[in-house]
Amino acid sequence: MQKATSSISAEPESTPKIKSALLDKYREEEEKAVDKHNSIKEKESSKLPQPTGWRMLVLPFKAKPKTKGGIYLSDESIERSQVASTCGLVLAMGPHCYDKEKFPEGPWCKVGDWVIFARYAGSRILIDGGEVRLLNDDEVLATVKDPEDIFHQF
Repeated sequence: MQKATSSISAEPESTPKIKSALLDKYREEEEKAVDKHNSIKEKESSKLPQPTGWRMLVLPFKAKPKTKGGIYLSDESIERSQVASTCGLVLAMGPHCYDKEKFPEGPWCKVGDWVIFARYAGSRILIDGGEVRLLNDDEVLATVKDPEDIFHQF
């Protein structure tokens, strides 16, 4: 009687070259799309006003078009809520924001933070797609992790 021996190779199976070529092509296209997105983002961000001194550029929070209860809001309602918003995203800060003399504890917020400010604080500047606000660094009242947690009333 002969014993059956199986030959198990220690080498893992290699992926077919066709599949690898498709993956490489997909990755290249994905990288091109990311590069294109970043260049558009840089071009659009260069159109925004750059804050000077102790001012910061804030993008007011824009409500979702559908409420938690499933009610769709009109564009006018969303626009009014954005104008009356007291919560926004810090886009840029001037070179003298939160200087050590005025704020010895350090800055209250940084670029990318969601902040709460007074309803009529800052200067409203209309841009393509909405508005931004220029606030003084001492007009920030608080920071929040998620603007959805704040009740927005207009």
